[in-house]
Amino acid sequence: MKHLFVLLLLPFFIAAQADKSVTENTKWLTDYNTALSKAKKQDKNILLYFTGSDWCPPCKMLKQDLFETNDFKTLSGNYILLYVDIPRNKDLLTPKQLAHNKELLVKYNTRKVFPLLKVLNAKGKELDKLSGYSMNGVVDSHINLLQRNK
Repeated sequence: MKHLFVLLLLPFFIAAQADKSVTENTKWLTDYNTALSKAKKQDKNILLYFTGSDWCPPCKMLKQDLFETNDFKTLSGNYILLYVDIPRNKDLLTPKQLAHNKELLVKYNTRKVFPLLKVLNAKGKELDKLSGYSMNGVVDSHINLLQRNK
């Protein structure tokens, strides 16, 4: 009887392990130089994401509609992920991190558009971008951006 119980639970353990490995592929970095270094070592492009985590409704919806999907988790393995938050509540980040993020804002998001996805090569050169989100649950253009820049 014990063996039967173990056999019945085995698929659940395997599925949990598979989900965990997909989730681990979506680790966002917050330091630009670290992202560049990893991109060079791994021969990958960087996906740079500008968000206003505490004030931008489209950013919050994009997190749910795109970043938490299996499609994104699968495609994100082709990128080094760089998260650049510009919150209104300055207590959410250290002063050093906020200064770093504002430097990236000046360099890569001069129009201050949120949300903004940019694909950079390992030298920091912009290859592609997509700004905004209509909050309608349709993320096809975001998925296309990821697919065409792998």
